[in-house]
Amino acid sequence: MAKDLAYWQALNRALDEEMALDDSVFVLGEDVGLYGGSYRVTEGLYAKYGEWRLRDTPISENSFTGLGVGAALVGMRPVVEIMTINFALLALDSIINMAAKIPFMSGGQFTVPMVVRMPGGVAKQLAAQHSQRLEHTLMNVPGLRIAVPAFPQDAYWQLRQAIASDDPIIFLEHELLYFTTGGVEKSPAPIPMHRAQVRREGKDVTLIAYSRMVQVCQEAAKNLAEAGIEAEIVDLRSLKPIDWDTVCSSVRKTHYAVIVEEDCYFHGAGAEVAATVAAENFFDLDAPVQRVAALDIPTPYNRTLELATIPDAQKVETAVVQLLAR
Repeated sequence: MAKDLAYWQALNRALDEEMALDDSVFVLGEDVGLYGGSYRVTEGLYAKYGEWRLRDTPISENSFTGLGVGAALVGMRPVVEIMTINFALLALDSIINMAAKIPFMSGGQFTVPMVVRMPGGVAKQLAAQHSQRLEHTLMNVPGLRIAVPAFPQDAYWQLRQAIASDDPIIFLEHELLYFTTGGVEKSPAPIPMHRAQVRREGKDVTLIAYSRMVQVCQEAAKNLAEAGIEAEIVDLRSLKPIDWDTVCSSVRKTHYAVIVEEDCYFHGAGAEVAATVAAENFFDLDAPVQRVAALDIPTPYNRTLELATIPDAQKVETAVVQLLAR
């Protein structure tokens, strides 16, 4: 039976259960120990597992991420928490030049079973330097896999699957999702970590989204239904790899596609999805693929301006209505 948990609680439970199962699993990052994590994700784990497995680090992202790579190479399963994806810019050498490349450069002799958890996205007035979405940068790196859970159930299972994997996994969490709630259960068996999921069945248009934008699409779909438009929602759940079978199957059914992302329009994840959908569903589409994305500007501090730069349900609804009108 599913138990309602907050998103952060689902992550906390996943960490707790994996740490209990395997002594090689440990967490390191800023404030993950005694403080319990900036978003409470490691709350209570310090008291249960001690400072050896909940390692508080200095403010030195490249150093402690590199430490995680080294630990993974000698048989540990580190879960590195970077307090915000904005600080990951300082750790890209460890992530891109080490974690992503060592398995290939060693001819498979070394694996890097490491998870790098990073909250990000536009929250509430954190301004330009603390509101970034860097999935476009990480998607372009061979050797990395990227999970983007939108709901507590996926946060729980995908984190457990990521920790059990022998590959370096980037685990992207949206800051506004931590206190959203949803049912979490251990059975039936989870779907594969990188498989997309249809969140709402529809026949008129396919909305393709990930992370918090899935919830935005759900709100838009509800409003569109009142106007007689049935939108199908595909939650990608993963940005690398992407489950093209689920995406393209939905587009073959509806003949229209709208991609919704919080990242900037230019060169964002949606550009990759649009290109592939256009190539694979060329003869199925009754109109060009449309995209709803953030404006190509740094995120303003002012709340009214901040909201104006990113997609919301109304912008999605407008895009759908205009697309079908064509």
